[in-house]
Amino acid sequence: MVGECRQVAGGFWAFVPAPLPPELHFDSDLILALSGADTALGEVAGLALGGAIPRMHMLLRTFAQREAVLSSRIEGTQTQLDELLLAEVRGRARQEHGDLREVQNYLRAINLGIELLTTMPIATRLILRLHEALMEGVRGGDKTPGEFRRIQNFIGRPEDTAATARYVPPPPEELNRLLANWERFANDRGKLPDLIQCAVLHEQFEAIHPFQDGNGRIGRLLITLFLIARGRLAQPLLPLSAFIERHRRDYYDTLQGVRTDGDWNGWIRYFLAGVTHTARQTTRQARALDALRRGYREALRGDHRARELIDELFVNPFITVAKAADRLKVSKPTSQRTIDILQKSGILGETTGRPWGRIYVARAILDAIESPPDDV
Repeated sequence: MVGECRQVAGGFWAFVPAPLPPELHFDSDLILALSGADTALGEVAGLALGGAIPRMHMLLRTFAQREAVLSSRIEGTQTQLDELLLAEVRGRARQEHGDLREVQNYLRAINLGIELLTTMPIATRLILRLHEALMEGVRGGDKTPGEFRRIQNFIGRPEDTAATARYVPPPPEELNRLLANWERFANDRGKLPDLIQCAVLHEQFEAIHPFQDGNGRIGRLLITLFLIARGRLAQPLLPLSAFIERHRRDYYDTLQGVRTDGDWNGWIRYFLAGVTHTARQTTRQARALDALRRGYREALRGDHRARELIDELFVNPFITVAKAADRLKVSKPTSQRTIDILQKSGILGETTGRPWGRIYVARAILDAIESPPDDV
């Protein structure tokens, strides 16, 4: 039994999921999928820990930023990765429109979650802190940030009501019991493989839907934090939202299939396919970026400042003279000369077309970040 439909105040029906753990049946397809996902995830973890990519730490923010953009896009934001990177170069005073703030909040929530894991387990108090950071000053920020909902919510089209919605989560009086069970299961070790447990936790969190807004983003963020807490990742190197966005219909359908048909295996297979695809893509992307960096540094081996600035461009492909001067600890004229060298080498291009406030971009690096190599 995966749960029950219960008629609640107002006359509509809500779904109340059964306590975890569920009864799972591991068929051969699921075992093979788990094996492939474990292997692919191990390769990603080894990129940073095994020294396969010497300056892997420079790329960590790249993957976290991409995940922030794509997870927010699933919820309707229109911000692109280059906007996020440009805002960082321009400074906080230019970070004004709401969609961009939502992405920036997601990125802050990722970093906050990693910090909190050093002092607390995956727990409801951690989730509340993440939600408060995620919703601060953005759309939905009036819907009790950092607090579990006290009213009924539902998932559907804008014109839907609770009576016509595709999915109605449990009523608010059930949340404390369900979340306490979710927390116990999240910290129960050794009874299920980590990736299977992670898949179950994500589905249950989305089924509970404990917030008025932001449930999808928090649920996807918790995937990364769970894997870090279990030692499967040291950093947010699994931007799973890219896979979910591409296969969004299957994502919602397989989650719903658990609730309507008890099809845990269908959801878990989808989740493991996403982990496998994303991990392999991340590995290829990191290696491609590293090869590009080494090629640039080799071409500029006679100029140590230009080589140093190359490394900064793999943190953010956009740069200004002032930012370069700060990074290189040199004067602005010296910084401009270094940028000129990179322009003449075809690595940097000027984007504004004006003689003041110029912003330069390493287009090949940006393209490699935004369009990672796909599966063959």
